[in-house]
Amino acid sequence: MNTSMLAAAIDQTLLKPTSGFGEAAAWMDAVRDAGFASLCVSPFLVPLAAQKLAGTETRVCSVVGFPLGYSNTETKSAEARLLVDLGCAEVDMVFNIAAFLEGETTFVEDDIRAVVDGVRHASDGRAIVKVIIETGYLAEGEVDSASRLAVAAGAHYVKTSTGFGPRGASVADVRIMRAAVGPDIGVKAAGGIRDLDTALEMLDAGATRLGSSSGLEILEALEHRG
Repeated sequence: MNTSMLAAAIDQTLLKPTSGFGEAAAWMDAVRDAGFASLCVSPFLVPLAAQKLAGTETRVCSVVGFPLGYSNTETKSAEARLLVDLGCAEVDMVFNIAAFLEGETTFVEDDIRAVVDGVRHASDGRAIVKVIIETGYLAEGEVDSASRLAVAAGAHYVKTSTGFGPRGASVADVRIMRAAVGPDIGVKAAGGIRDLDTALEMLDAGATRLGSSSGLEILEALEHRG
C-alpha cells in the first residue's frame, strides 16, 4: 500500500471540544492537500471546512447526535439535513445506544432511517451516512446485531466508535462488523488509531475507512518505512 492509497482510506478528524475557528483553519490548511477521504469536523466548523476544501477531492464530514446518541430522532434528522445544506458530504451519526441495549430495535432502526432519509433528500442521494454503534458498550453478539440493524435502516457504513466512549476500535470489532454487513457496506474503524501498525491491522481486518486525528503522522510513518 502506498501513501495515496492509505490517505484515501482515512477520515482525518478534528472533534476536540476546545478546537475553535482559528485552530481549525490552520489545521485545515495543513491537511487539505494530503489526499484524505474526508476531514471530519465539529458541526459548527462545516461551513469553514466547505470553504477550505473547495477544489479538492477531500470531502467534508461531520457528526450527528454526537457523542452520546440520545438526541431525539427529529433533532438528529434536522441536524443531518442542515449539515448537508452547509456543505457536508458525509454524516457520522451515533445511534441510540440506550434504546438498543433495551431491545428497542424498531425505535433504533427508525432513528437511523430518519437520518439516512434526511441526508438522501437534502443531497439528492450524493451524501452518505455512517452509523456509529459505539462497540465499547456492546458484547460481540450485539456488535453483530447492531451492524445488521444499521444496514437494514440504509446505512452506507457502520463505524466502531466516537472516540469518547469506553474504548476505541479493536480488530475483533472490525472483523465482526465486516462479517455482519458483507462486502458492499463500508466499515469504519475509529477511536485509538494513532499509528501505522494499528491502521494497517484495521484495514487487514476488513475496515474500508479509518477515523483518526493522527492521519499525517500515519502517512509519514508509511513513507519512512518505504
